[in-house]
Amino acid sequence: MHSVFDEIISREEKERFLNQNSKVIWMTGLSGSGKTTLAKFLERKLMENHFLSKLLDGDNIRAGLNAGLSFSDSDRHENIRRIAEVSKLFLDSGIICINSFVSPTFEVRKQAKEIIGDKDFIEVYINTPLEECEKRDVKGLYAKARSGLIQNFTGISAPFEAPKNPTLEIQTKNKSIEESGEELFKKLLPLIKI
Repeated sequence: MHSVFDEIISREEKERFLNQNSKVIWMTGLSGSGKTTLAKFLERKLMENHFLSKLLDGDNIRAGLNAGLSFSDSDRHENIRRIAEVSKLFLDSGIICINSFVSPTFEVRKQAKEIIGDKDFIEVYINTPLEECEKRDVKGLYAKARSGLIQNFTGISAPFEAPKNPTLEIQTKNKSIEESGEELFKKLLPLIKI
């Protein structure tokens, strides 16, 4: 069998071309913690500072790549597996991949980290208390979960296992998006800068 992997341009060459270290930034936290908002802020901030990135979140992944998956345990694992594999493709292209997913358990985050690789996986815990997430809930998902209309909702009827040793932790309570976003960017900069 003939492989083309030794003939394609290497990740290192692409990183030099882009003048950045590619990494996978895996943002985890409760629904309403600010993951997607911070991910969008970070994507814009990276571009303004001449870094190329790709943002993946539940909306753009479940609308296409993972459209057929449910929220069962096995489908949640498959969702994360596919996201991690796609992230690895961006990583190998020299691109910084920003992922914004609840990824509620140690097990699913460990699965993603194993696929992506320890040195390239930056786990970012968006630490926002449950009561704050419920206050921010414009879609009314927490109220529906508390009334039983939504089953297996993380933080209410399904567990959220907060990371014990994340690479970075951003506490968002009593901070603006700009404050949290700038803090995240400053902490990431040494990891992505050549």
